[in-house]
Parts: sequence; structure tokens; C-alpha cells
Amino acid sequence: MSNFTRQEVLLQAENISLRFDKLILRDINFQIHNIVREGHNQGQVVSLIGRSGIGKTQLFKILSGLLQPTTGKILLGEDLHPVKSGEVGIVHQNYILFNHRTIEANLKIGLDHCGKEMTDKEKESVIKEYAGHFDLLDHLKKYPMQLSGGQRQRVSIIQQVLTGNKFILLDEPFSGLDALMIDRVKDLLLKISTLHEHNTLIIVSHDIETTLSISDTAWIMAAQEGKEGATITEEVDLMKLGFAWNPNVKKEAAFRDLIESVKSKL
Repeated sequence: MSNFTRQEVLLQAENISLRFDKLILRDINFQIHNIVREGHNQGQVVSLIGRSGIGKTQLFKILSGLLQPTTGKILLGEDLHPVKSGEVGIVHQNYILFNHRTIEANLKIGLDHCGKEMTDKEKESVIKEYAGHFDLLDHLKKYPMQLSGGQRQRVSIIQQVLTGNKFILLDEPFSGLDALMIDRVKDLLLKISTLHEHNTLIIVSHDIETTLSISDTAWIMAAQEGKEGATITEEVDLMKLGFAWNPNVKKEAAFRDLIESVKSKL
């Protein structure tokens, strides 16, 4: 098992509840810490696991600052301030891009919102650097509809990275992908997470096996018998279990046993 330490809190969900006509979310509490590994530039990959319709999408919106909870708050950053809309990057399932702009122009939008003064030449250089890392260099002059779904997903993720946001929410990033593309997206997310030690990817998914295979921490969202609303019923510490940062973890019998255990709790 890799040596690691948990350091300062990067994001905190504190007593979150959400009620519309009925209670949707109840007593949501968790913390994401800065994970430090000697010899590694280690970011965080955490996941929220739950059945479809359990309330993951609503929690997703609360984490991004797009939806105010009925009670509680999301705190983030070094000073743990209340989240504001725009502070957390969002990668939706349908990879929202401007179809009338080239891929280069779509990526430039991220840099335009990064808060840094950059010349057009500097922006062009940064875009080419990231496009080169993620096999998009030959596609910069194309339009989104000329790219495959996997390529559009990469553009959408990189666009959020270029904004400078350290927190990126990903809504079902493995949905509808074949096995080969799932592996490529996993590699992409791991690469994004290690670009900066505070980069934190929060994956909202019902694909348990794939999501846990790249996570360091996961929270199970489920309903509890006799109680209204979904809540966090369990934290799964994949670091302590020795499953984090293991590219071959899916082949381990103990990991497969964990997957079956998690499924039984949803």
C-alpha cells in the first residue's frame, strides 16, 4: 500500500439537506482532504455512488453552487468559504460546447475565465500544450460536431481545467462508453488529477466498478428504511484498503468483493 497522508480540508459538505415537495437529501456530511504522497504530484479523485434517482444530480448542483440547499452549506478553498457559482467546473454528460466555434475557440473560453492576464500568443501556446497532452492537436481547427463523443468529452474536461478551477464535477463520465473508451477516459481523469496537488475530481456515477477503480475515497448515497430522503450511508476509504492508485485493481479478488458489498448497500 502506498504511503500517504491526509492534510488540510479542501472541500466540506456540512449538514446538507434539500426539500422540494418532499425531502430529497438529508444530513449530507463529508470532507475532501488534500492527499499527499511522497514522490508524487497527487490530486484527489473522489466519487459519489448511488442508484439512479437517489438524488445525486441534486447534490451535484449543490456542490457546484448552482442550487442552494434547504439547510447546510458547501465550503471550499484554503479559507473554506461558501461555494459560489462558477468556482467549480462542471462536465455534463452531453459535453456542452459551442457548436459554432472551433475546438481551439472553445478551449480559449476556459482561458478567458482563468483570471490571468494572457496575450493571445500565450493562450495559443497553452491550448496547444494541453491539446498535445490529450491527443487533440490535430483537431483544434475542427468543430465539435466533427469530433467523436470521446473527443468532445476530452475537450469539455480540458476546458474546465483551463479555467483554473481546482474542483471539477463530472456527471456520469463513463456512461455509454465501450470498454476501450472507458480505459482512455480513466487515464485522462487520472492525468488531470495529477496536474496539480489540489486538483480534485468529484465523480457522480452509478458505474460502481469503474468509478471506484480510480477513486481514493467514495461515499455511498442511499435511502434508509423508515427515513425520508437520501443520505451518505458509508465512506469507502480505498487508500486504507490498498486499492487506490493501482492500475490493475479490477483484477484483484478483494476489490471484486468490495464491489459486490457496495452494490448490496444501495
